[in-house]
Amino acid sequence: MLFGEKILDYWDDILKDLATVVAIPSVAKPQEGEHPFGDQCARALDTVVAMAEGYGLKAKNVGYHAAHAEYGEGEGNAVVMAHLDVVPAGEGWAPAPYTMVIDDNLAFGRGVSDNKGPAIVALHCLRALKDAGVKGNRKLRVIFGSAEEIGMDDMPYYFEREQKPDMGFTPDASYGICHCEKGHMGFEVHAKNDSAVVKSFEAGTVSNAVPFKAECALVCSPEEVEKLQAKAAKSKGMFEVSPTQEGCTVLCHGKAAHAASPEDGVNAAAHLVELLCKVFKKDQLGSFFRFIHEKIGLCTDGEKIGVKMSDEPSGPLTFNLGLVHVDGDACSLTVDIRYPATKQGAEISATLKEQVESCGVEFVLLSDAEPLYLPKESPLVSLLAGAYKDVTGEACDIFSMGGGTYARQMFGKGVAFGAGFPDQEDGRAHQANEFLDLRRFKLHAQICLEAMYRMLTAE
Repeated sequence: MLFGEKILDYWDDILKDLATVVAIPSVAKPQEGEHPFGDQCARALDTVVAMAEGYGLKAKNVGYHAAHAEYGEGEGNAVVMAHLDVVPAGEGWAPAPYTMVIDDNLAFGRGVSDNKGPAIVALHCLRALKDAGVKGNRKLRVIFGSAEEIGMDDMPYYFEREQKPDMGFTPDASYGICHCEKGHMGFEVHAKNDSAVVKSFEAGTVSNAVPFKAECALVCSPEEVEKLQAKAAKSKGMFEVSPTQEGCTVLCHGKAAHAASPEDGVNAAAHLVELLCKVFKKDQLGSFFRFIHEKIGLCTDGEKIGVKMSDEPSGPLTFNLGLVHVDGDACSLTVDIRYPATKQGAEISATLKEQVESCGVEFVLLSDAEPLYLPKESPLVSLLAGAYKDVTGEACDIFSMGGGTYARQMFGKGVAFGAGFPDQEDGRAHQANEFLDLRRFKLHAQICLEAMYRMLTAE
């Protein structure tokens, strides 16, 4: 019997605790004061600390940026990193987003898969090791973050005050082992609203998701409204054009997706701009919307703006127009880019700046997180691959991805490992009706405990 099977003894408690944390609407919102990422994220951290202490584990809240639960002794420090913050619920939920509902072995609720479910499993894995009295060769910590979805600003604060890891993983991707994460860049474009047509425009809730809805208010003639209606009619229900006294409003329905795979979605903001460009002249739309049309368009690979690229370990660059806001005289947009691991962020940002400013609008670089790369032959990859194979009976794939995880916060000592499986249905992370397949999740729980046991006891 593998040690990982012991986690099944805790299954009822896992589901109970998961329902408790799902009920907390822990959308990270930076603020001043004691709770740097908002009261609900602070509540989530307090909740898991109380859970850990209730199970007889050492636990610590580190300035409401992050918290950890701990088992074991020694100089070394192995970690499992998960996050308790979630993206906004958005619209289109059948069950209530913050009430976990189980239906036919599927658990629904915001955060069940990304990433509260894996966080709670990791906590109970630590509990199982403690209850069994396993003697290890180092400390083993489960670190709970509270700002992963908005840039991971929680972790620099945490690791300035706590021990850095010797090895670790984050269960925030898919099996097998992600040894390579693309670089992650964000930028904004600002401009004055010099459009003679667009009075307001709103799309997106977060930059790391494809906007599923976009809406604008236009000042235009009845003839132009008719042209819009005629063009919209060809879209098979994507657009709704509603006449107003000044002109009309236009609503665009797209499809949400994670920014790491924008090609899987339908970008409502980009499609709405393209519709406007079919009816109005460039000088009517103004410089901001000309920029979107000419340098972004419907591309998800950055081709129009000159940053299309790819490499062997990590694949192509992805480009997501995540947020667009026009209100009165001010225009802004935010783009999320995941770039290949062997490419240089500074070169990409220089190209972006040149291209943006050539259109007469302002470029602002928000962030540039360097890629993560751990060789396939490393001891950690071998350890995790062994745990996976022994639990599942199958070889562990080693891959790269565009998503950014806490693995890049482990100082080159960690990888993403689980919790989903490549052959299962997408759990709709960052979308309405996010769900978790509990049958497959039980398998993850066994892999996770086996991996944590081996990290704790490895020589």
